[in-house]
Amino acid sequence: MQIAEILETMGIFGAEISAFKNEEDGDDYAVWKLSTPENTLVLKKAKEYELEIYESFLSTENDFAPKLYKTARTDDGDYLLMEYVPGETLIKCTREKLILALDALISMQKSYWKNEKFASCGRGFEKSLEGRINRGKYLNDAELERTYKDFLEIYRTLPRTLCHDDFLPFNVIASEEKAVIIDWEVGGILPYPVSFARFIAHAEEKEDAFFYMTDKDKTFAVEYYYDKLLKEKDISYEEYIKALDYFLFYEYCEWVMLGNKYGNTDSERFRQYFDLAKQKAKEIEEKWR
Repeated sequence: MQIAEILETMGIFGAEISAFKNEEDGDDYAVWKLSTPENTLVLKKAKEYELEIYESFLSTENDFAPKLYKTARTDDGDYLLMEYVPGETLIKCTREKLILALDALISMQKSYWKNEKFASCGRGFEKSLEGRINRGKYLNDAELERTYKDFLEIYRTLPRTLCHDDFLPFNVIASEEKAVIIDWEVGGILPYPVSFARFIAHAEEKEDAFFYMTDKDKTFAVEYYYDKLLKEKDISYEEYIKALDYFLFYEYCEWVMLGNKYGNTDSERFRQYFDLAKQKAKEIEEKWR
């Protein structure tokens, strides 16, 4: 079915249609901007758990995700008609955009803190744990494996809330007034550091970095997230920093796993993240054991 036909089933006629570009490789992907005389909308082909996440977590009024207006089921999948939020991603992160993104994340996690009603929706805890256990099978290093085992134990014990499980800077759109979290393909009720750790783990203070964030802004984010969310949840700062260290370690292990699993251990990305994982494992050894 053509995009125009899908839109007609949703009552949208004569829209000017343009494809968004994937920020990783510049290719088109299954998201379109729709311009009509009345307004601007977004059409997205749902992937993985996206429709379920929208229908469970994001169906009510919120200030952290684009509004969902309509859905359409076709032979090649489900489509979401959503609010268009103008703005920029956080690939080149500024302090102003960072605060807006953190406010969106904190608002979301406050709304679903220790939520049990939707625990099985999306890619929830049990499904996510299975994937994380699998990642640990491809580290091929005794020190990393030991630290990873401890990470899995902590993962099982922390308070849970709604997390976007791929909360990277290009999955946030910030305007002058607010930020929204997009591309809800994976997520659910998960240990609270999941989103925040992923958000800061891959940012670098290099002007040519794909995800740019200054070290000062990272430090600011660590403090801001604690002060605005976790302090009121009676989580001590020490508990939080320990958990964050382990979750950052987990993020670094992603590229270690990919390199080992697919025989690409000579790549620059593998070496960078292997070194980061080893450094974080040593730090954890010194601080928390």
